[in-house]
Amino acid sequence: MPTPPPDAAARRAVAPVICYPNETLPEVPLALYRRARAGARKVAEAVAAPRDACTFRVEAGQFFRITSVEGPQVGDLNLWHADNLDERFYSGKTRALHGTHLTTGERMWSSFPYLRPMATIVEDTLDWYGRDAFGGSVHDVIGTRCDPYTGNLLAGSQYHHCCHSNLTRALAGATGLDREAAERAVHDVLNVFMCTGFTADTGQYFMKASPVRPDDYLEFLAEIDLLGALSACPGGDCSAQHSSDVAVCHPLLVEVFEPEAGALEGWAPPQVNGYDRSHGFSEG
Repeated sequence: MPTPPPDAAARRAVAPVICYPNETLPEVPLALYRRARAGARKVAEAVAAPRDACTFRVEAGQFFRITSVEGPQVGDLNLWHADNLDERFYSGKTRALHGTHLTTGERMWSSFPYLRPMATIVEDTLDWYGRDAFGGSVHDVIGTRCDPYTGNLLAGSQYHHCCHSNLTRALAGATGLDREAAERAVHDVLNVFMCTGFTADTGQYFMKASPVRPDDYLEFLAEIDLLGALSACPGGDCSAQHSSDVAVCHPLLVEVFEPEAGALEGWAPPQVNGYDRSHGFSEG
C-alpha cells in the first residue's frame, strides 16, 4: 500500500456534494393519489409462488399492491411499459435521484431515452424502519437480482430458480418471447421488502432478515401502462442466503385496484423525457 500523502487527512475531509439535487423533480400529488385510492375497487390479482414469479398488468392511473401474505418474504420487481419492453425500470438512475432505498412519495423511473416516472409509491407499511445501526434499510435499488451466473461463478452451481431465471420464465410466458429475448429484457430490480446496505469497513453489499410480516405491503400508482413481473426470492426473508432451496419461502400477492371515474381529475400520464436526443451531432 502506498504511503499516504502529507495532505491525506485534508483530502478525506472535503465535504460531499449531492450529485442530483432532487428539489426540482415534478411534485408528487400524494394527497390526490390517496383520495383516489380510497374509493378504488380491486380488479385483478396475481400470486408469485415461492421460488417462482408472476406477471401482472396495470393501466396508467390504477394502483397495485404487493403484500406479504404468509410469512417474511422478499420480492424482486421488474417493470416495463406494457407496449414497449425497451422502456423499463432504471434502478441506477432511480438510486441516483432518490437514494439507495425507496419509500412513500418516491418513484421508479424508466430507462433512457424515456426517463419518466413509471410508478409512485403511495403507501409503505415498513416506512417506520428507516435506517438501522448497521446502515440497513428496506426496498433497495442497490442490489441487482440473484442470478445463476453469479452462483456459478462463486459456487459452481446450476440453480434455476433464482430471481433472474424466475423473471425470465415469467416474462416469456406472458409475452411469447423466446428464452433469449426474455432474458435480455429482464433488468435490475426493486428489491421489495429486502433489508440491505453496505458494510462500513469494506463497503460490501449486505442483506439481513427482512422486517416484513404478513399483511405488510408496498403500494404504487401506475404512472404509465405497465407490465410487471415479481419473483418470490429463493432467499425467503434473506436472513442467511439466496439462490438455494434451503431458505423457508412464502408467496407474494399482487393486487390491482381501479379508482372511481374522475378520482384522478387533473392528473395525466407523464410524457417521455424532453431531451431532443441530438447528442451534439451536426444536422444535415
